Amino acid sequence: MNSFMPVIKELQEGHPLKVYYEESSLIQELLMALYQADPTEDFQKYFNIFNELATIEKRFARKENQLFPYLEKHGWTGPSQRMWSFHDNLRDQIRLINQYNKERNTSLIKENTPYLIEGIKRLLTIEDVRLFPKAMELLTEEEWKDFYLGDEEIGWMLHQRPKPFPALENEEYVHPSQDFGEQKLTFSLKDTFHYDEGYLTHEQVNLLLRVLPVDLTYVDENDKVIFYNRGEDRVFPRSKGIIGREVRFCHPPKSVHTVLRIIDEFKKGTKDDASFWINFKERTIYIRYFAVRDKDKNYKGVVEMSQDITDIKKLEGQKRLLEWN
Repeated sequence: MNSFMPVIKELQEGHPLKVYYEESSLIQELLMALYQADPTEDFQKYFNIFNELATIEKRFARKENQLFPYLEKHGWTGPSQRMWSFHDNLRDQIRLINQYNKERNTSLIKENTPYLIEGIKRLLTIEDVRLFPKAMELLTEEEWKDFYLGDEEIGWMLHQRPKPFPALENEEYVHPSQDFGEQKLTFSLKDTFHYDEGYLTHEQVNLLLRVLPVDLTYVDENDKVIFYNRGEDRVFPRSKGIIGREVRFCHPPKSVHTVLRIIDEFKKGTKDDASFWINFKERTIYIRYFAVRDKDKNYKGVVEMSQDITDIKKLEGQKRLLEWN
């Protein structure tokens, strides 16, 4: 493992690949600690290690939303399909062990933890031998410079935020949530829609979409992601790496066929909406898809809306007074 390290050592601090390898070192330490931990003798110690390792979800999300889209642009779509499936298998193992943790079922924890450890080790090896060297070969220096803000939106496993890349030179740092600068896009802005009733500035539209308690993602008629709203608490991770990405690469392989079927029916005009609800991180998530059509009923894309309705489901009776005291 870490056969690519000589190349990584030469990279500038904060380079996305260098950060991945810093995470890899942390993951290997956690795997060793988890292997040695005994949940029967000291459950809390084991539990703390497991929870820190479970933040590997941030690494998965960065790869899926940041790295993979750039690889797709260079014609390499394998990671978006095969490695994403690998991620999902590990997610399933983490969820399974988490259930055993809640039950304090130490025998099943001991039985299943080695599979998780070996699976993550295998993933790190594939990254080191295949994914990262190929990514270094395909992506340009300018493309690597586009990663930092999107990576920060999703987060890292590291205990400290990595240095910005490229390094800032007497520039004020701008958090992604405050970055309203124009982004390079891969789709046409021709015939952008106007507002049917009333008038809003661009800033007001952006603020409105950010404050809505729902995740919105807009896929145009060419199946390209052209927009997502940047709320404070997203249900699912998103970053600017998905802008211009084909929607078929934006969903896990095991569910993408459902999304493609929905889009196909929307395009044919046989359906206009689809709804699902799932349990996610102990919350109830309502996911809805709506066909977007112009005044002549021509298909103009699809909007995906995700909302945490856990607390909404608990509402009963009425509340007609403001109770702020």
